Order: sequence, then structure tokens, then C-alpha cells
Amino acid sequence: MLAKLDEDKAQDIVLIDLKGKSPMADTMIVASGRSHRHVGALTDHLLRTLKDHGLGRAKVEGLPHCDWVLIDAGDVIVHLFRPEVRVFYNIEKIWAVDSAHRTPASA
Repeated sequence: MLAKLDEDKAQDIVLIDLKGKSPMADTMIVASGRSHRHVGALTDHLLRTLKDHGLGRAKVEGLPHCDWVLIDAGDVIVHLFRPEVRVFYNIEKIWAVDSAHRTPASA
């Protein structure tokens, strides 16, 4: 999936390892498209790639608006954003291990 995103000129591709952090998936990928149309094309191409690899049952949210598209492919979750929307939600910060806003569970 990373290669496909890179090939399709996705911007600021980030891979987040969720193993041991979340039971919902092992990996999260966050990337940006330049426009609504680019986010839609990235989504379409990723869904075709998943289908070609036998993972055609991915769940998709955020179409047709394409401000923020979420693709849930089981062990991998992909978030595709328009740049302004990505900055607003800043989901990478939520999953960062060293985020200042996190406190130990016993606190």
C-alpha cells in the first residue's frame, strides 16, 4: 500500500505501528492528497490494489466528499486527507508514543 500511495503521489505518508497499542489494527497509514479529486483517486487505486491482493472487503468511510477518507482493511487502517483537514485533526499526534498530553494509566 505504501508503494501504491507513493506511486500515486500521495503527500506526507506516515506509517504508525499500532501493535500493542490498539486491538483494532496492527498498522495505520496516514497520507494527504492535494485536492478532493486526488484523495478520491488515491482511495480508488488503494481499493483496487487491496482487491487484487484478495482483500476486497475493506470498509470505506468519507466518500464522496473526500475531505477525509478512512479505509479499514482489517489489520491496516488508512486515513487519506486533504492537507487542511489533516492539519485540523492531527491524528498522528494522538498515536504518537511521546505525546506530551499522555499520562501513565496509573496517574
